[in-house]
Amino acid sequence: MVRRLLGSEASFFPNNAEAVWELAENRSIYIKVQPEGGGHSVVTIFVDDLDERVTGIAERGIEPSRRETYENGVHNVLYWDPDGNEIGFGGSFPVS
Repeated sequence: MVRRLLGSEASFFPNNAEAVWELAENRSIYIKVQPEGGGHSVVTIFVDDLDERVTGIAERGIEPSRRETYENGVHNVLYWDPDGNEIGFGGSFPVS
């Protein structure tokens, strides 16, 4: 699911239990497989292109689990995997 959500294969694999995606220069997300902790991770990635990001994810067949708008105008679009782990994309631009 992470590959489809982020839109690419991992940038590299440090070992057989870890994967790293480079999101932008000097900005990466690191994921480590830990079955005993499944369903407990929460990650939010702030992006400048929230509408574009959500549209691209939908084109890859994944719809948001929930959308939130905070009092300060920040939008958060949440995705949950089958184990209950949460990956959110946040930004200050309206989500269509």
